[in-house]
Amino acid sequence: MKTVYFGSGWFTEKQVRAYNQAMSAVSNNPTVDLKNSYVPKDHQYHGLEVEDHPELLQDLEWSTGTYRGDLSGLKGSDVTLAVYIPSEEDSGLAFEIGYAAAIQKPVIMVIPDEEFDNPINLMPWGGADNVIKMSELKDYDFNMPQFDFYRGGVY
Repeated sequence: MKTVYFGSGWFTEKQVRAYNQAMSAVSNNPTVDLKNSYVPKDHQYHGLEVEDHPELLQDLEWSTGTYRGDLSGLKGSDVTLAVYIPSEEDSGLAFEIGYAAAIQKPVIMVIPDEEFDNPINLMPWGGADNVIKMSELKDYDFNMPQFDFYRGGVY
């Protein structure tokens, strides 16, 4: 089993739906060690969530602590799982994909089935080792990440 860095937005209705679908899928994937994986939503600095405390976005300690914690999570995980929504690209997720690629961690990008084949930004596309549909996530073998091209096009 592999640990994953569970990269995903959770700020819009569409992101929450994709987050929950992906979390359900990896929870049932026998090649993912979810207990020891890094889920940024569960590791915000000092357990303070920006949804409950929007003023934290102005707090340098919280922002730096959350950012540095996520970098530690990326470094300490075996594989980066990026829940990517082409119609709602997330700059934070794009950074995480690029960072993971730079430190040579495999990046598996997961796109909701209904958005699969939509064009995506060139930079996150280039950082992904494989792009799969959400419906494929529960059966994806994280023990042997494979490279494959995304056929949906880039811009």
